This record gives sequence, C-alpha cells and structure tokens, in this order.
Amino acid sequence: MGIKLADLMINPGRFFQQSLGEKEELKVPGLIILAGALAAAVSGYCAGSLSARMMDPVLQGMGPVIVAITVVATFFGTFVAWVVWAGVFFLISKIFGGTGSFSRCLEAVGYGFVPQVIGMVITVAAALVYLPKVTIPALTSAAAGDPQMVRDATVALMHDPAMVTFTEIAVLVSIVFLLWSATIWIFGIKQARGLSLKNAAICVSIPVILYVIFQAYNLAGV
Repeated sequence: MGIKLADLMINPGRFFQQSLGEKEELKVPGLIILAGALAAAVSGYCAGSLSARMMDPVLQGMGPVIVAITVVATFFGTFVAWVVWAGVFFLISKIFGGTGSFSRCLEAVGYGFVPQVIGMVITVAAALVYLPKVTIPALTSAAAGDPQMVRDATVALMHDPAMVTFTEIAVLVSIVFLLWSATIWIFGIKQARGLSLKNAAICVSIPVILYVIFQAYNLAGV
C-alpha cells in the first residue's frame, strides 16, 4: 500500500487519508485482528487453566474441555468485538449522515485495533507472571452435589491476591489501550463515513465511554 503503519500510531489523520483513499481492503486489518485474537487466546488459556484445575475433581476429567472452550471463546471473541465496534460506529454515524460502506468502516476499525493488540500482549505477560502465583482452592468430587462449595471456591479464586492484581492490570490495560484505539478510530470513522471530526468524535466517544464506565465499575468490584 505504500503506507507506513507507524503513521497510524502518531498521525492517524494522514494515515487514513491515504489508506482509506484507496480500494477497500480488509486483509491487513484482518491480520491485525488475528494477532489480537491469538494473544487473547493465550491469555484465555492461562486463565482457563486455573478454572480447569480447580473444577477437575468436580467435572471428572472435563478440565481440558473448559480450557478449550475458553481459548475458542477468547479467540473468536476478538473478531466479534471487531464487528460489534464497527457496527456500533456505523449505526451511530447514520445520525450524522454518514455515507461510507460498512466494509470501509470495518477496515478503519480494524486498523484502530493496533493499540489493543499491544495491550493484549501486555496482558499475556501479566498472566504469565501472576497467574502461576495464584493459590487454587481445593475441591473434591463431593462438591459436585454442593453448588455452594463451587461458588465459595470460585470467590476464593477470584479474590486471591495474585488473581486480584492480574485482574486489575488486565482491566487497566484494557481501558488505557481502548482509549488509544478510540483516538485512532475517530480519524478512521471520519474518513470512512465522510463525517466532520466533531461528529466522528461523538460517534466513537459515546460507546467507548460507556464501555470504559462498565470496565471501571467491574474493577471497583474486584
């Protein structure tokens, strides 16, 4: 494309003027999302392994299934998030008379995921450091007939100091890098949907702020 991805991080306005001025192309944005999905899957594997080890006596050898489900969910969840963010921006921008196609919007949002991919890598690093330090509550096969025992063990797992620290890091990283992505998305949506900078900022800011508030609320409950 002759476009430097470095411009995306330091001058997104110029980047999108160049990249979205060419033919619609989802290959590079798709690869960005794929990188994020792989990082998310690794993080999901680390977290899922803890739950699997705790629940294995109850589920009688079904622990690997828990891990597999977690990995698949986190992997494909990244692609779902890509489509959802693009869809939300696309719909809100209709209010301001946005004219670009959904695929063009999807392209812009995909490029804007770069900071979040970086954030996911940081989260993986945090998982590798803190999750091995988590003390896994002991459960026996008797817990299969006592849901309260399972709930108590889950609460104990989530309130383990190392798990709390990891959760705090993961949420804070998610918020910080989402805000970085939002800054990039504003310029992307402006170009992709033919909006003014002000209207593009409104389209991006509303859902992002709501999501950040939700994440901050969850963090406060840790």
